[in-house]
Amino acid sequence: MKYKVTRNEKYDFIGQSYSTSYPNLHKYPATMIPQIGIELFKELDIKSGKLLDPYCGSGSSFTVGLDRGITEMYGFDINPLAVLISRTKFTEVDIEKVKIIRQRLRNRVYEFVKIEDNLKNIEIPKIYNIDFWFSKVVQQNLSVLKYFIDKIQVDIRRLFLVPLSETIRECSYTRNHEFKLYRMRPEELLKFNPDVFGVYFDKLNKVIDIYEKYYLPRIKGAKIEISYSKFPQKENEFDVVLTSPPYGDSFTTVAYGQFSMFSNQWLGIKYARQIDNLLMGGKPVKAIYPNSIITDYIYEISKQSMRRALEVSSFYFDLDKSIKDVANSVKKNGMVIYIVGNRRVKDVQLPTDQFIAEKFEDNGFKHIFTYERLLGNKAMPSQNSPSNKAGQRKGTMTKEYIVVCEK
Repeated sequence: MKYKVTRNEKYDFIGQSYSTSYPNLHKYPATMIPQIGIELFKELDIKSGKLLDPYCGSGSSFTVGLDRGITEMYGFDINPLAVLISRTKFTEVDIEKVKIIRQRLRNRVYEFVKIEDNLKNIEIPKIYNIDFWFSKVVQQNLSVLKYFIDKIQVDIRRLFLVPLSETIRECSYTRNHEFKLYRMRPEELLKFNPDVFGVYFDKLNKVIDIYEKYYLPRIKGAKIEISYSKFPQKENEFDVVLTSPPYGDSFTTVAYGQFSMFSNQWLGIKYARQIDNLLMGGKPVKAIYPNSIITDYIYEISKQSMRRALEVSSFYFDLDKSIKDVANSVKKNGMVIYIVGNRRVKDVQLPTDQFIAEKFEDNGFKHIFTYERLLGNKAMPSQNSPSNKAGQRKGTMTKEYIVVCEK
């Protein structure tokens, strides 16, 4: 069965970015722009109840909920950096206390680095290949910042860790404007000498300013819980689900784990290098996903590469399991809204939107509508090499699909 798709230009939001309405505290790959959810909630007349986002990333769904007056929301993610960003935005802290701590931190850091022996004795984290990605001076200065930030109480500390995370990436030898890790060219390395403290305190000021102006006034009185785990199934708990799940395995679609790796390593996450293995499609399977709208498409891929067909199947097995858990957790008459892209593998376009509608119908839902929108405002790879032949590149995704089902 094919589920009807309607082209809806209202949801294109051409020329708008995430920050048109709500500036983000930290870059994050493939974030849903809140304008989409806000418009959908108006159209579907959703303005109360419990909201769930099972793959919450940096928290766009909660921004939507707050905008529409929802005061109880729950999110889950297994990337520690995503949870840090979300918790920072949606946890209420004493802003005056934050500003006092900011000044104190600045004074302590600059006093500390005046004494040469302090720098010699600062402990640098044991990170695999650290010298390949960070100069010795940058390693020292980041370690000084981390040393003093770690002394701040935990709820406030997050506001100081978010700009540290961005500083870590910006002061590394990574090429900017990439989500995957590529080292700068040798000639760029010679000229690269970042002012770690200058970068950090500039970012800290911006983060505090955005938090105070855009998030703090809206979260007063709201209950927003963000858990650092996979979504555990509940029973008839939620009224609405708004989410943008991964569009494929993290290795070949959007490299969440790779993007977050330096930050997670510096923040002390022991398995930072394994995050992509833990995400959907990260575990090998031995069979093609059976009996579904998606099956024939995967067989097409298998004619070119059985290995890729099994990797793609792994993703759909995981997505199926996740949809089952989400479906059981929604109350009768509850709505689910999934915003997804249909990726291309080996030049085969995979209809993930159809798969999502099919699986929710298998689990007691009715498909209400699917809207197609132009994908012009998500930061993600615009091209890949579906044939893996040098020089052959095709657009990965130019459209996104908004799938809405009711229990």
